[in-house]
Amino acid sequence: MAERLRIVTIDGPSGVGKSTISRRVAQEIGFTYLDTGAMYRAVALKCIINGVDIHNEDEVKRILSDLDIRFLPPRSEQDDVRVVLDGEDVSRRIRTEEIGMAASAVSALGPVRERMTAMQRRIGADGGIVAEGRDMGTVVFPGAAWKFYLDATPEERARRRVGQLRRRGVEVNVEEILARIRKRDRDDSERSLAPLRPAPDAVHIDSTDMSVEEVAARVLEMVGRN
Repeated sequence: MAERLRIVTIDGPSGVGKSTISRRVAQEIGFTYLDTGAMYRAVALKCIINGVDIHNEDEVKRILSDLDIRFLPPRSEQDDVRVVLDGEDVSRRIRTEEIGMAASAVSALGPVRERMTAMQRRIGADGGIVAEGRDMGTVVFPGAAWKFYLDATPEERARRRVGQLRRRGVEVNVEEILARIRKRDRDDSERSLAPLRPAPDAVHIDSTDMSVEEVAARVLEMVGRN
């Protein structure tokens, strides 16, 4: 059997808390946190800035040629990783619901998936990362030593997302957020390219009734066993 990569993958649907858990786990075990969702969001934002149809594969492919995505450390433990797109800090701009939906669309395109997968594998070539996304354990790092799939009910995920946005001062409609989550679940699960699904050897964690601390502790316990 090939040696497993020193990589932790945390996959799951939108709003399940992958970023929060991944940051905590990475900090605890001294790994680098790889926010792959931010990469797709950056591509979506670049499309919008350049007036590119996010459903047109040829148009999107053209803007990938000079794509430059870089990460900066978060300003605090509660903040997301900062994202620099083509020299501009777009950390706040990519975290909107609209960009999230657009990211789901562009992530279904072959050229985007190919480019992002190559970038992610380069970052993880030496191991020592916690990679969160939707196909980390199934496609990008199938040889990862530790794989997890986080889940929660759409209603709970919508409640968490609304709370997160309101803490940022953004007033949102709960039903609208829930509808978007359900649509994104369908889009991500039904796409033909790298659909959202647990890796066969992933540990499934339903976090509906669990706190962040409880989920992080479960992941750290499993990582510590191996």
